[in-house]
Amino acid sequence: MQKLKKTWAILLSMTMLFTLLAACGSSDKPAAEGNSGNTSSESASDVSKDGFPIVKEPITLTMMGQDVGIQNWQDMAFFKEMEKKTNIKFEFRNAPADSFDTKRNLVFASGDYPDVFFSGQLQASDEVNYGGQGVLIPLEGLIEEYAPNLKKILDENPDIRKSITTPDGHIYSLPNIDLDAGWYRGPLWYNGKFLKALGMEVPKTIDELYTYLKRVKEEDPNGNGKQDEIPLASVKLDDLRMWLLGSWGIYNEVIYSDTQDKVHYTPMEPGYKEYLTFLNKLWTEGLLDKETFSQTDEQKKAKGKNNQLGLFSDYHAYFTLGGEPSMDDPMYRPVDSDVKAVAAKHPGLAKGAFAITNKNQHPEATMRWVDYLYSTEGAELLSNGPEGILWEYVNKDDHTKKWLDVPGGGDREEYRATLTPDYGVVVPKITNEDTKRGFSGEFDAWLKKETDEKILPIAKVPFPSVYLSQDEQSEVSSIRSDLDTYVKQMEAKFVTGQEPLTNWDKYLETCKKMGGDRIVEIYQAAYDRWNTGK
Repeated sequence: MQKLKKTWAILLSMTMLFTLLAACGSSDKPAAEGNSGNTSSESASDVSKDGFPIVKEPITLTMMGQDVGIQNWQDMAFFKEMEKKTNIKFEFRNAPADSFDTKRNLVFASGDYPDVFFSGQLQASDEVNYGGQGVLIPLEGLIEEYAPNLKKILDENPDIRKSITTPDGHIYSLPNIDLDAGWYRGPLWYNGKFLKALGMEVPKTIDELYTYLKRVKEEDPNGNGKQDEIPLASVKLDDLRMWLLGSWGIYNEVIYSDTQDKVHYTPMEPGYKEYLTFLNKLWTEGLLDKETFSQTDEQKKAKGKNNQLGLFSDYHAYFTLGGEPSMDDPMYRPVDSDVKAVAAKHPGLAKGAFAITNKNQHPEATMRWVDYLYSTEGAELLSNGPEGILWEYVNKDDHTKKWLDVPGGGDREEYRATLTPDYGVVVPKITNEDTKRGFSGEFDAWLKKETDEKILPIAKVPFPSVYLSQDEQSEVSSIRSDLDTYVKQMEAKFVTGQEPLTNWDKYLETCKKMGGDRIVEIYQAAYDRWNTGK
């Protein structure tokens, strides 16, 4: 659980964006620009399509990725093990995580590309722009011929293939894939001690939720003789908005598609008004934290450790309440209103984790190298380093594993970060039940049960990972730069009563004038392209 806690803390705090190290020499002869993804390089005949090593004679490629500053990549056990296994060595052109976006853009502008981008999450616009220019090569032909693990995943999960295919029909980057994903974001949690003190079950309707919050405020469930309980805590509503919107049939905060394939812009939906009305009621009655729009997450957590919070968001309840992992604090189930509640399911996909540039003379070998990470065995190596350091197999046939003691003692997660780049950044790999088998304990089983019972039965992916054309992206960015600011400001005003909800029609008209309807049109077109595989 320490691993889970620290990794997610980093992932959630980063903007997923590396001093750029001195550039190592790339191949002098680039792969043919405009490659359709077919394997036509002279090196193809030297590549083994199965087994290891991948190439008989060692080759060296350059790689650019995000460096979180814990261990130099050339010293990581993961890359050393992969070099021994594959005969492919990498020289690294990394940059710090907090400046990676800037450094990557400079590399694209300079024309001095690495052979491979690894981690660092290429933006969708990068794929469209630099793929179209031939800087990033198409990968679909390479996948068909040299990536049996990834091909199997894409064949069995056509939505993933559609989601990584750009409007011109090509795949320019590979994703991080989690076939066991559940939550879209950290859940809401009830204070189990409060529920017990009040003699209540987990609320199932909006009225029951209101009753719970009101009793938390009025009946001293923390037992200290003071009315210091905070029924519902938040930081600017960002941590609870999506979960509460589900009570009115809304899957996501900005854009979502319904079960009839119709796209909606959430801040203009009738259900969004109902959400605001409910939160305004809570605010007026002192049931929503009065510091919601001013406090930090650390300040919210301090209230949790002081046993003041009745309902709150975090990746795990004990991150806020303190102490060890506990099964006493129930997960929030989206509550029904006059409609059945819905929930957002994580798409299990993070795009832009790996790409091959036109400088690469060995695209076939490179694809075989990365394809290993889409096997369970390869993902285990990338996730935790080589077997025998932090972990070992109990049963290799079914991938049951166990942890070993941390060499020299110390923190397991920090040591793991010295072995592999899979720490706080998005890397190309598969996650499934097998990759986690043996590492999950009683608490993890309880989390899965809570998710399976309370979230997944009413959940769907709110909106697929679509690509916008360059013109569409430019227009959306222009519209949303002002519209998002206006919507966020008005949300706070409606909730706190600074703006009465009787002015909803005026707000709606302003949203339309600022481009709300146009946002729907653009995303509907992108969704239709995705839905038809075009």
